[in-house]
Amino acid sequence: MTPIGKRLVRQILTAASMLVSTVVWSASLAETLVIQGSTTFARSVEPLKSMIEAISKHDLVLVPNKSIPGLIALLEGRAQMAMISAPLKAEIAELEKTSSGEAYNRLQAHEILNTRIAFALHPSNPVRTASRDQLRQLLLGQIANWTALGGPDLPVRVVLVSGGGGVTTVIESQLLNGQRATGAHVINVKTPVQVIQVVEQEPGAVGFAQLALTKRKGLPELTTEEPIQQILSLVTLGAPTSAMIDVIQAARQVAEKAM
Repeated sequence: MTPIGKRLVRQILTAASMLVSTVVWSASLAETLVIQGSTTFARSVEPLKSMIEAISKHDLVLVPNKSIPGLIALLEGRAQMAMISAPLKAEIAELEKTSSGEAYNRLQAHEILNTRIAFALHPSNPVRTASRDQLRQLLLGQIANWTALGGPDLPVRVVLVSGGGGVTTVIESQLLNGQRATGAHVINVKTPVQVIQVVEQEPGAVGFAQLALTKRKGLPELTTEEPIQQILSLVTLGAPTSAMIDVIQAARQVAEKAM
């Protein structure tokens, strides 16, 4: 082989070695992040998951189990991040109702997107508007019949997700000043999907629900003068690692284009 040929072979082998080293180095930086929490967040992000992974160069394992269980998993080290669908301050207030912990002040929220909360109605209910104060009265049972809002002679039934649901937390925070909606008029269910199912079957029901689920089922909404927004955030325990920052930035980028 000529000297030029030998030199060319060495250059090719060197370039190949550098390429392999770069691939191995890049692979070593990739991480798998377990993210637990809000079903609303998970439902919004799941269709975008592959794009977020491609941009961030990290793999994601989404575990939808509600905001509060997600935060507990983060605090206990069973998740690298949590998904929440209410302001972090409100979620911490919920946590503190059962236990207190110094680690709560280390939680940091990183907003990804926000969406409007829907007040879903049965298709037979003609009422379409209510003020925020009237919504508060519906929640507290102070408006007990739809005739008070110009509707049919039917008792009002309020449908909410219990046990750490993001929509319920936002509603109780923004409309009830942290009070719980309780009473015989309240129907508590376990999941957002069940909220919609009850509204479809109960003519007097108003379901405080996720906008996407309400639209998917084609249910009419009760609108207000000012919409109530649900903030979807990723939460870290302390400052995010570089991998977490990659995922947060990628999620924001993808969500902005998709919404």
